[in-house]
Formats: sequence, C-alpha cells, structure tokens
Amino acid sequence: MILLAEAKTFYQTTSHDFNFDGCVYALDSTTIDLCLSMFPWADFRKTKSAVKMHTVINLQGKIPDFILVSTGKMHDVRVMDVLDWEAGSWYAMGRGYLDFARLYRIHQCGAFFVTRSKKNTQYQRVYSNPVDRSTDVLCDQRVRLTGTNTDQNYPEMIRRV
Repeated sequence: MILLAEAKTFYQTTSHDFNFDGCVYALDSTTIDLCLSMFPWADFRKTKSAVKMHTVINLQGKIPDFILVSTGKMHDVRVMDVLDWEAGSWYAMGRGYLDFARLYRIHQCGAFFVTRSKKNTQYQRVYSNPVDRSTDVLCDQRVRLTGTNTDQNYPEMIRRV
C-alpha cells in the first residue's frame, strides 16, 4: 500500500498519452485456478478450486488502484457494488459488467463509463450526431433503453458510439 501511494504521487506529475480531465481506469478480473486438494476452501467447480482477482487499473500510471480477491464463483458485476466511483473519471470495462442499474450509479456519481453492449440490448435511437467517416467510428447516437426494466434501471438517455 505504501508503494502504491508513492507511485500515485509520482504519476500525478507525469505526462500521459491521452488527454482526459479525470483519471482513466480499466476494470477487469481474472480467475486463478488452484489445486482442489490443497485449497478445498476455494470452491469453484466439482473438480477445481479457484479465486478471482478483480482489479481496477489506473491507466495513467499503469498501476492497480483497487484489488479484490474473491471466490472463483463471484460474478464480475458484483464488484461494482463495492467500488467508490471517482467523479470526472472514466471507467472502461467489458460486457461482463453490463448492468444498467449499476452503470447508472456511476453516472450519478459524476463519472463516465465505456463498455460494450450485448447483442440483445434493446434501445430506441433519439438522435444521431454527425461522425467523421474517415475514422473507425460508425455512429454516435443518443438512445433510450427500452428493454425490460432497463428504462427504470437507467432512466436517462445513454450515448451509443
């Protein structure tokens, strides 16, 4: 913890490759397989033990800002319940974190998130922003979620790029 605090202090004064006002974080997890006979307490499957390491990495300093070691069975999205979202910061995460009620909490904290939607995500386009076709951006839209309970879990429009 002391080393992480020193690294954070060092990277606050270092220039970065990207230009954001807030910090940029990546949220992900990895499953660490363990031998069932040596770690029977790490219940995962019938023939395997495991723990899962959930990590939030500060991409500006490339150091972990948060680590939680849980059972291998803990779903990725549940770590979002214990995180303190930093206003003005950006959080990049995969589809495993797609839970609109939890994502709305990030929005309410004044932070931003980037994630991939699932194929079955239901939404209605409200309007489209112009895009530069010379880039890899295909669309820039404001959408309203229309799936079951998603309009209640995330009642505001969301940006789809």
